[in-house]
Amino acid sequence: MPRAGLTAERVVAAAADLADDIGFDNVTVSALARHFGVKDASLYSHVRSLNDLRTRVALLAGGELVDRIAAAVAGRAGKEALAAFAAAYRGYALDHPGRYAATQIRMDQALIAGSPTLRRTAEITHGMLRAYGLVEPDLTDAVRLLRSTFHGFCALESTGGFGAPRDIQASWDRAVDALHVALEHWPHKRAPGGQGGGS
Repeated sequence: MPRAGLTAERVVAAAADLADDIGFDNVTVSALARHFGVKDASLYSHVRSLNDLRTRVALLAGGELVDRIAAAVAGRAGKEALAAFAAAYRGYALDHPGRYAATQIRMDQALIAGSPTLRRTAEITHGMLRAYGLVEPDLTDAVRLLRSTFHGFCALESTGGFGAPRDIQASWDRAVDALHVALEHWPHKRAPGGQGGGS
């Protein structure tokens, strides 16, 4: 029988909070059971396994992140939207390091395809990039460029990896400026036969 007062939603929310406190990699069913003062078995009425728990935390965090991004970019386009998107992404990564780490885990493709949260993330990101005139396959390449730049910067910042005296915010702003220039002057792939792959 499930323990009174515990629900799947409460268990996942507690795991997300714990991830921010001790690191996502340190979240285990045993650690969460100690948090609630119950035996491990009590939690298996609400989550199937550690992998299930971590996947649920990833989906929760992904929803929080996309909500923050959506609010930031609403009514904006071009460089203004890019800067707002970037600031929301970085803010979430720094405010919620454990939750953010959860958003980076590899998930089953069927789960990704069926997740409204992940579809919404793609829609918002692609919508912003289409304002730069990008279509596939350039759209996917541009998403990967943004994700790798944002994630790499945030990962280094969170671990104190920037040792130079240059202000970190100034470097971030310049990185966003550079991404905007790259997106405006995207090198469209040429189609077979020498024809341009896009206008």
